[in-house]
Amino acid sequence: QVQLVESGGGSVQAGGSLRLSCAVSGYTYSYYYNMGWFRQSPGKEREGVAAIDSDGTTSYADSVKGRFTISLDNDKNILYLQMNSLKPEDTAMYYCAATPGTNIPLDGSTYMYWGQGTQVTVSS
Repeated sequence: QVQLVESGGGSVQAGGSLRLSCAVSGYTYSYYYNMGWFRQSPGKEREGVAAIDSDGTTSYADSVKGRFTISLDNDKNILYLQMNSLKPEDTAMYYCAATPGTNIPLDGSTYMYWGQGTQVTVSS
């Protein structure tokens, strides 16, 4: 059974940093796969934040480019999201997700497995 467990969320002031972690278990990596971070705040649609594929190719939403970095530790099976220069508009529940493969890496509807989320709150 695939399990994704996020951690690292919290409250931070604008300009601060957080690093989110997603521990992955039970997932058999296929030849090609995608893993990503998504976020959703009340009243807004889910947004793809960052994704990485098995080739190491990364994708980022325009709103986080230059501030967020996604990485995957294959040995530890942990997906990370380093978030710097945080803004109040980054406040949301953040979810990690995984899928055997997608051509639309920031489209959450193409992902099969999801974590429960971790809350990030950025105050001004």
